[in-house]
Amino acid sequence: MTGVLGQAFFQHALLAGTAIALASGLVGYFLVLRAQTFTGDALSHVAFTGAMAALAGGYDLRLGLFAATIGVALLLGLLGRRGRPDDVAIGALFSWILGLGVFFLTLYTTTRSATGQGNAGISVLFGSIYGLDGARTLTAVLIAAGISAAVLVLARPLLFATLDEAVARARGVRTGALGLAFLALVGACAAEATQAVGSLLLLGLLAAPAGAALRLTDRPYRALALSAALAVLDVWGGLLLSAAAPQLPPSFAVMAIATLCYTATYAVRRTPTAAAADPA
Repeated sequence: MTGVLGQAFFQHALLAGTAIALASGLVGYFLVLRAQTFTGDALSHVAFTGAMAALAGGYDLRLGLFAATIGVALLLGLLGRRGRPDDVAIGALFSWILGLGVFFLTLYTTTRSATGQGNAGISVLFGSIYGLDGARTLTAVLIAAGISAAVLVLARPLLFATLDEAVARARGVRTGALGLAFLALVGACAAEATQAVGSLLLLGLLAAPAGAALRLTDRPYRALALSAALAVLDVWGGLLLSAAAPQLPPSFAVMAIATLCYTATYAVRRTPTAAAADPA
């Protein structure tokens, strides 16, 4: 295990994974608080479809990931009300998007498998964090840092609009535009997290740390910080577990740790406080 920790691929995975986890924890907190987890689930399928479309067309899969997830996230917000996706709209697009992904996967495997690139579809589904080189790691860190900074800038008005939308709107908060901006961040975060844990498992990285944080504290800003911290610890623990037991894929190990942490919160008794609405 000591030898693995000193390898460049593991250090790249740890650096990129930390940044991606931080962004996922921050975005995931508001995703769960705003009851938009179904949106995150839909975007996991969109990430798969977008990546397969890009690969089938001979483009970098990251182009398809970001274009599809951000574009569909904004579309869902526009189809909903005041930047909040409607479950009916999500459901209507859900199966169609997944079916489109299967089409692009078939197209990709039949046209690219002969060139030795047929395994890229597996990496999209289950992640390829150990396959990041220095340049891709730097890109992942910069994008995740941008997402994290944007969430922190929007945190106060977004929290206000989430807890009492009518009052926030009366106080001049543009809740519709704010909702669309948040959905764009969710789409970007989903695309980035796909590289770490894959499209099939990215919802767990978005939802599990946030769900655990909300069970542990009712103070919004404390829960936001705790969600980010738990997401980072989940990735660290998953990577270390995968290094100690190489037969475990890193994405599975990360999700195993995240699930264990969330389950452990059921053993913790949280006493509601009068300061539940206090963002401090």
